[in-house]
Amino acid sequence: MFNILVVEDEKPINDLISMNLDLVGYNHTSVFDGETAIRVISEQHFHLILLDIMIPMFDGFEIAEMIKKRSIPIIFITARDSISDKIKGFELGAEDYIVKPFEMLELLARIKVVLRNKYLFENEYKIDNTTINISQHKVYVNEEEVFLTKTEFDLLAMLINNKNIALSRDKILENVWGYDGDLETRTVDVYIQKIRKKLKLEKRIKTVYKVGYRLEF
Repeated sequence: MFNILVVEDEKPINDLISMNLDLVGYNHTSVFDGETAIRVISEQHFHLILLDIMIPMFDGFEIAEMIKKRSIPIIFITARDSISDKIKGFELGAEDYIVKPFEMLELLARIKVVLRNKYLFENEYKIDNTTINISQHKVYVNEEEVFLTKTEFDLLAMLINNKNIALSRDKILENVWGYDGDLETRTVDVYIQKIRKKLKLEKRIKTVYKVGYRLEF
């Protein structure tokens, strides 16, 4: 399992990031200043660092410079949005640079891209008696292959990529159907029912009242 270090001195933001990392199944350590960050980096192995720039003790740029030889991927998360800061961040080896405020789903997506590019990323998922192979676009229930349409598979993949996160019907429509003007949110409900039935996931795909759906595993 991937281990992520969160270096952010604003506690509400640190807590929000940490909570969402928990939800999608990442191990993580949270610190609030540069000195502690340097210490835990020397003590533990991390696959990724989410690093604010304006933090006490050592700032994010100083930390990136100090740990450069460790080759740990870094995503800067900061309120500093100048081009010069972004260029400096990338020159220090950052994989990405996110400006506050940011959408949590976007951050999770960017984290996944960095981890996928840097490490052998998990491609097969098992949920109870259902196995999903993302790259092969194949799904098995009790070891027997079950056919899904492209739209059904895209919807299933979105649920998996955001496991344990409540997704609104509008967000699902936007990502799976591209917000087709002729579609209504009821379309999502119909496809969710199809996936639940075909894959025996009635207890795993939860309806979130007045929001949408969440895949739990």
